[in-house]
Amino acid sequence: MNDRSNRRPAQRGRAGAATVALAVAALAGGVLAPPATAGPVADSAALAKAKPGKPGKPSKPTRTVTAPDSRALQKAVTLRGVRSHLRELQKIADQNDGNRASGNPGYRASRDYVVRTLRKAGYRPSVQAFDFDYFEQLAPATLARVEGATTTPFAEGTDFALMDYSGSGDLTAAVQAVDLNLGDLAGSTSGCEAADFAGFTAGSIALIRRGTCAFGDKVVNAQTAGAAGVIIMNTGTEGATDAFAGTLGGAVARIPAVGASFAVGQSLASGATVRLAASTRSEVRKTWNVLAESRQGRRSNVVMAGAHLDSVVEGAGINDNGSGSAALLEVAVQMAKQKTKPRNRVRFAWWGAEEKGLLGAEHYVGDLAENDPDTLDEIALYLNFDMVGSPNYALFVYDGDNSGEFEDGAVGPKGSGAIEALFHDHFKGAGLRSAETSFSGRSDYGPFIDQDIASGGLFTGAEGVKTKAQAKAFGGKAGVAYDECYHAECDDLGNVSKKALDANSDAIAHAVHTYAQSTWSVNRKGPKLRGETRKAAKPHDPRLNDAAGGGGHDHGHALPGN
Repeated sequence: MNDRSNRRPAQRGRAGAATVALAVAALAGGVLAPPATAGPVADSAALAKAKPGKPGKPSKPTRTVTAPDSRALQKAVTLRGVRSHLRELQKIADQNDGNRASGNPGYRASRDYVVRTLRKAGYRPSVQAFDFDYFEQLAPATLARVEGATTTPFAEGTDFALMDYSGSGDLTAAVQAVDLNLGDLAGSTSGCEAADFAGFTAGSIALIRRGTCAFGDKVVNAQTAGAAGVIIMNTGTEGATDAFAGTLGGAVARIPAVGASFAVGQSLASGATVRLAASTRSEVRKTWNVLAESRQGRRSNVVMAGAHLDSVVEGAGINDNGSGSAALLEVAVQMAKQKTKPRNRVRFAWWGAEEKGLLGAEHYVGDLAENDPDTLDEIALYLNFDMVGSPNYALFVYDGDNSGEFEDGAVGPKGSGAIEALFHDHFKGAGLRSAETSFSGRSDYGPFIDQDIASGGLFTGAEGVKTKAQAKAFGGKAGVAYDECYHAECDDLGNVSKKALDANSDAIAHAVHTYAQSTWSVNRKGPKLRGETRKAAKPHDPRLNDAAGGGGHDHGHALPGN
């Protein structure tokens, strides 16, 4: 996952006519087939033949059928199979400077591995190329208080972290607070408006508080006001006090920008002089999405399931998000081997450049919105799997109806609550507890909910800290991050919980298999399954919910982000 913000629209400008779809050669006579372009072409001929019912004629009663049994697919999707994919991703990282980040050779090799695996299973995947703003930190950043001849450094990674797409520079200047509003921690709009910088002294370092708008907006406003650098402090609300590594969403900054803990911000708020230094590289590079879909099933009612394939530059990204990518890949492979005959078309996606701000999913959705809106309308729902094997895990389900009343959450598009219910019901049937995480748009489902497409998915936590109640329900250690190696070099094969990965792989298989047969609970299309409802699951113990609102996994996603 990445961490770009607070609320912002999808970047439609990244996904226009420049899309290049590279068809990948396939096995002749394969069991499954891909979309003909970046997304499947609408079956316009079939749609044209459809005729509305006669005025006044009663509508045809909804057909009710026995719910599809996903147990065979769950049994086929083994932990051993998922881990075999993770071992290959780790091997790729080991051979490519320790990472699989978009814009680097490790991502290209990861793409090729997914393509080869899909082809071997009988799919004919397509590869969608797009350009993006690549960013790399070239040296450790510096943030230090300067008092006369004494310099007191803050610790990078503990007290502060460099923002993705930060500019370069090395300066010593006075800190000037910008509309911090520390008396209302939950309502920060600091730096979101040009008016916030009235009276700002050019050449100062702007101290801004996180909240409401995108980090990039805050930094651009500060830069326009003459700031020489920017420090964005955390909000100070529960679960949002630590230092954080965010993204500006693109190469918008010429000045250094860092995210700092609330305590660091407080210590500078009344005035201080600091040294702020960063050395970075920003340039345009190419990356890819990988897409594959079933041959059978209605094109007019497509079930999509996706996971981002890229890691951060700092490490192999085996939990974030090799775990989701590997689990989804094994579900796709086993569906093909079982020769499943879906009523609805199933489309799998592995996204590029998620860690730079959901860019792969935004490109795909934005391209369809601009160039093929009929195909976009055919997507019934989207399932997202980002970090499903955190070592100190909780089994979180995206709160599609915001019944958990998360501050940074939202009520998702119609049907999102039903997706949430399906996952909760599955875990309950498996004898497992589950909880809720904020439906904040902070992963690749963000661009889909921007287009009013019902969405849902699973998450096991990032740098947020596990509570005592969660440790009692899920095991693990209270007071410790769900994933202490989040966005770090140590996110390797040893950083994945086998129990979490196994449980979530079964849940993914169950959801994909169920919706492949009927999406009635989500959009009233297809047969109704016996016992199926559109209502969300009953409220859960709020003590088990993800208080960090996405586990702190705040990667530039589309809705409010602390």
